[in-house]
Amino acid sequence: MPVAIARPKLEGNIAVGDDRQIGFAEFGDPQGRAVFWLHGTPGARRQIPMEARVYAEKRQIRLIGIDRPGIGSSTPYQYDTVFAFPDGLRTIADTLGIDKMEVIGLSGGGPYALACAAAMPDRVVAAGVLGGVAPVRGADAIAGGVMAFGSMVAPLLEVAGAPIRLAASGLIRLARPVAEPALAMYARISPEADRRLLVRPEFKAMFLDDLLNGSRKQMAAPFADVVVFARDWGFRLDEVKVPVRWWHGDHDHIVPFEHGLHVAARLPDVEMYHLPGESHLAGLGRAEEILGTMVGLWDRIDQK
Repeated sequence: MPVAIARPKLEGNIAVGDDRQIGFAEFGDPQGRAVFWLHGTPGARRQIPMEARVYAEKRQIRLIGIDRPGIGSSTPYQYDTVFAFPDGLRTIADTLGIDKMEVIGLSGGGPYALACAAAMPDRVVAAGVLGGVAPVRGADAIAGGVMAFGSMVAPLLEVAGAPIRLAASGLIRLARPVAEPALAMYARISPEADRRLLVRPEFKAMFLDDLLNGSRKQMAAPFADVVVFARDWGFRLDEVKVPVRWWHGDHDHIVPFEHGLHVAARLPDVEMYHLPGESHLAGLGRAEEILGTMVGLWDRIDQK
């Protein structure tokens, strides 16, 4: 039997330029403290666990999922660097009447969360990263992981990305009728720790909700992510002055645990949460713990 999942309180698009829009989905308490949740690669604005949606409602958190360009109904766009992303988030926050915020990024959302923290220290209270991608260019670079392959294909995506993105968007439409068995198949080939999450009914419901309702129109964003991750990010990790909390599984098969340690060692104010035996999706399975930690950190900062 399908699991009912909390629907967005508010959902739509916000203009972030003369010819660009970004999609968002808002959960929880509209009057609560704002936490922006940046999806993985691939993913979209509804890639937020059901536990997080419910917890936000109970604990007066205004939880907002943000698309990246080229997913759902967001206008396709290629950032020059990761550091270009915060301008759009600043506009979204302004439009939604948000002054102070926390930003949490999962996997491919991690670099963007750090960019927001570096660009807006006056507004971003703290940042959380769940198995985030590490830099592959510049002074903070580290080799290996999924971006070793991403760096090889990025030049191809830059020159031939349009037809590839078009084909991927077509696959999304074709996948709708078989989305649930396809997710089950992916779970079977995933590491044990991720498989345990993917077979849980509430996680299946979240991923299907995101695929069928969040990502349904297009699938350009993951390719744009790969291109920009393969470049210099446009900022240095030691420029992230706000507190960062980082969760990483030591069996992560996508972003190696060593990458998390590497990035954490270069952040001025960071606390690393080592997740023994967990893999890439571990952060999604600890949504309540993560939100509780981040809001508790905000409380302590306010008391100083």
